[in-house]
Amino acid sequence: MSTTTFARPRRRFRLAGWQFVAPFMVVFVGAIVAPVVYAVYLSLFRDQLVGGNEFVGAANYVTLLGDAKFWSSLGRVTLFLVIQVPVMLGLGLVAALALDSVRMRWIGFFRIALFLPYAVPGVVAALIWGFMYGSEFGLAGSVNSLLGSNVIEPLSPQWILIAIANISTWQFAGYNMLIFYSALRTIPGELYEAAEIDGAKPLRIIGSIKIPALRGAIVIAVVFSIIGSFQLFNEPNLLKVLAPNSISSFFTPNLYAYTLSFAGQQYNYSATIAIVMGLFTGVIAYIVQLRGTRSELR
Repeated sequence: MSTTTFARPRRRFRLAGWQFVAPFMVVFVGAIVAPVVYAVYLSLFRDQLVGGNEFVGAANYVTLLGDAKFWSSLGRVTLFLVIQVPVMLGLGLVAALALDSVRMRWIGFFRIALFLPYAVPGVVAALIWGFMYGSEFGLAGSVNSLLGSNVIEPLSPQWILIAIANISTWQFAGYNMLIFYSALRTIPGELYEAAEIDGAKPLRIIGSIKIPALRGAIVIAVVFSIIGSFQLFNEPNLLKVLAPNSISSFFTPNLYAYTLSFAGQQYNYSATIAIVMGLFTGVIAYIVQLRGTRSELR
């Protein structure tokens, strides 16, 4: 009798919990799980000249290991990550520390002004900077005409990666600034009062109180930046029209997969690139998060 009395509420509670989770699970399975499963399915097939689409197992992945274009694009976005992410996060950190300073005026205005570029859609941002980079009609072209020589060529092969990094930094530095600034605002005021009593200077307060309190936020920003770097697509895809000699069809892995899929009709191999890049990005992000969490616990 007692068993029946307690069993029914438990079952009702479990059923109610699944009812709350069900809408999310439907969207999650339909929008995330199903496309990934379908991409894995596509990567196991190959469109043959004779016989149509045939099952080839891991043959596409073996081919990818020897694809020089893929490794070239992966190395390019890795270089982009190593150079651009520290600069972007450094600027965001400096801006957050400046806004958190009690001596700074008009904090609300500068906070909005720094965050405003993030509100600009990525396509629009690439078009704006592409116009300024133009050697014949843009700001760079006007400066070169004024100087009488091609001094500024941001769309040239040796400068194109830096030009794209500049666009990403302009757009996302304010976003990371807001993450850091929000974390700084959660620091208890008692810590600052104790530091002032001990005679700590502003630089000492930054190094001993603010930076340690930002470790969690820095880890999150780094993980987001890694994911964003490996997903680089909009900027090179749009600037390719202006700089066809500098941006190839395999400039980034995403652009390579896009070209293979929509221009080359190689959907199976494109799905293989997508799966490999997803796994690679996930592993790198997990390692960074794991190391950052361990450093935070020490």
